Amino acid sequence: MYQDKTLTCKDCGKEFVFTAGEQEFYAERGFQNEPLRCKECRDKRKTAGGKPQRQLFTTVCARCGKEAKVPFQPTSDRPVYCSECYAELKNAQ
Repeated sequence: MYQDKTLTCKDCGKEFVFTAGEQEFYAERGFQNEPLRCKECRDKRKTAGGKPQRQLFTTVCARCGKEAKVPFQPTSDRPVYCSECYAELKNAQ
């Protein structure tokens, strides 16, 4: 029913074989998309976490004045707190 297919890795550009056995495995699991990356690139992404690093912005805590790193661009219209002050404020509510 399934036949080997030659695909091109979207990361490294090398050709790789999507075997009939792999296709059957994908079908059994309900996967509808063919793999986009070769095994080496998939393994690389797994060990690297597969997620892009979040950008952190440095600012000053509005409560204690210490340096704080936050995952969003701070604006002047809202206070930004370091993790310790934020946790204290959150627990006080």
